[in-house]
Amino acid sequence: MTEPRYDGLLLAPVLATLDAASGYGLVEDGALAWRDGLLAYVGPRSGLSGDPVSLADEVVEADGLVTPGLVDCHTHAVFAGDRAAEFELRLQGASYADIARAGGGILSTVRAVRACDEDALLRASEPRALALLRDGVTTLEVKSGYGLDFENERKMLRVARALGARLGIDVRTTYLAAHALPPEFAGDADAYLDAAIDWLPRLRAEGLVDAVDAFCEGIGFSPAQTRRMFEAARALGLPVKLHADQLSDLGGAALAAEFGGLSADHIEYTSERGVRAMAAAGTVAVLLPGAFHVLRETRLPPLDLLRAHGVPMAVATDCNPGTSPLLSLRHAMQLACTHFRLTPEEALRGATLHAARALGLHDRGVLRVGLRADLAVWRMREPAALCYWLGGQWLDAAYAGGRRLA
Repeated sequence: MTEPRYDGLLLAPVLATLDAASGYGLVEDGALAWRDGLLAYVGPRSGLSGDPVSLADEVVEADGLVTPGLVDCHTHAVFAGDRAAEFELRLQGASYADIARAGGGILSTVRAVRACDEDALLRASEPRALALLRDGVTTLEVKSGYGLDFENERKMLRVARALGARLGIDVRTTYLAAHALPPEFAGDADAYLDAAIDWLPRLRAEGLVDAVDAFCEGIGFSPAQTRRMFEAARALGLPVKLHADQLSDLGGAALAAEFGGLSADHIEYTSERGVRAMAAAGTVAVLLPGAFHVLRETRLPPLDLLRAHGVPMAVATDCNPGTSPLLSLRHAMQLACTHFRLTPEEALRGATLHAARALGLHDRGVLRVGLRADLAVWRMREPAALCYWLGGQWLDAAYAGGRRLA
């Protein structure tokens, strides 16, 4: 019986499959084929069973490196306005906490989001998502958290879903109502948490929530309040992730791990206890070098401890208007190498395999038969060059589920 033709076949001088415990999993003079959106062949061109033209409906001859499609596992890319003025204030000596306490920070973006209708918010957000796609992203996470009431949190999540439909990629939505205290609940964080917990089942019933997050910090929500939100998520069968230990060690990473969290993100102040808990729970450490860079932080995440305990490290943009106005995951990879001393291999795994795991996704992030045909084709031959170049247009093409993205 003749095997059915492939839907697509890509020939390339170098594949970085990442399909090995270490190293790039390089295949020279390689080929990738897919059928029904899944990879059906990954290997050397010489391993194909016939002439390429006879094997697939579409054959593409690439001239550069092919990697798994990039996965941006932590963004706040749906928002309105900007906070360039706060950037200037920080350069003049104001701290992130100072600005937040003065009514700026997250609450200034909340005001801008609330002033937008859904169509306007979509128009404002789509260029940012497109910028991320144009530098290799094929899966994108987007958080709410700039609405802070039911209708505006819902509006943000609906826009995130609409972005996925418009752009032809998988957009994973995260409910982050526990991001900041809105002015109508000033001084009563527990009452606000009651409201935010009440909104969650309604939003989940509309298919708008894939995971639940919180900002566990002195200027955010306490560990006890975060625990309440996580218990509500667990009761609904929703996975959790956490903005943890960014500005102080409140035990956030350990709390996320206690709930089997997909990830603990930022973690500059996480202790060895937190790292051990993450390792035991399989919780991914999401490194966000864009925020570290913009805030000019000096406290590094516990990288040696993460390596020693085998905690997988993801890399994400944290694209947001206040602390990481970063529109390139590849640039985040470069910053992770420069600031955190990740190797280019660690950074690439962090933006593919480990980032996918940080979203609870096990069907992408590696070029392997049976997984999604999500891939990026680059105008370069060496994988390390992805982290070498600051800026530039290096993406030649990207595919999500075997479909070439516009």
